Amino acid sequence: MATIALCRVDSRLIHGQVLTKWLGQSDANRIIVASDMLIQDPFMKNIYMMAAPPGVEIDCYGIEEACEHWKNSQFGKGNVLILFGDLKSLLAAWNKGFEIKKVQIGGLGGGPKRKVVFQNITLDAADVEILKELAAKGVEIYFQTIPEDTPQTLGQILKKY
Repeated sequence: MATIALCRVDSRLIHGQVLTKWLGQSDANRIIVASDMLIQDPFMKNIYMMAAPPGVEIDCYGIEEACEHWKNSQFGKGNVLILFGDLKSLLAAWNKGFEIKKVQIGGLGGGPKRKVVFQNITLDAADVEILKELAAKGVEIYFQTIPEDTPQTLGQILKKY
């Protein structure tokens, strides 16, 4: 059974902050990307797979397949950093049996009807409902873009929304 070192929601998935800061901070030696969108784009999937620094394995799965790997083997061995691209995907995984206890919201990009709540993190009404639903299920949710930031609780963020 793998140890989940960090479960993060970040619309950019694998990027500089994840590779240079969060891998070391979390002591992860594997990254699992759970994204239906990425799985449907083999070119982008290959780019993400090539982003792995030496000694770090990257696996990309759709939500259904990631949940199957979780149910069957808890992702095998190692310290795993799990990345979801959006809250809808995280909720879908939760509803399929991936009952994570703690999740970091690290980056949700802008768009219509989205409000900035912490640095580059924006939420819309659907996101807020998903966050409330996950919190009601016992998931600890916090917002933090980089390790040097002071984590913000869901309660603190909802006051800003």
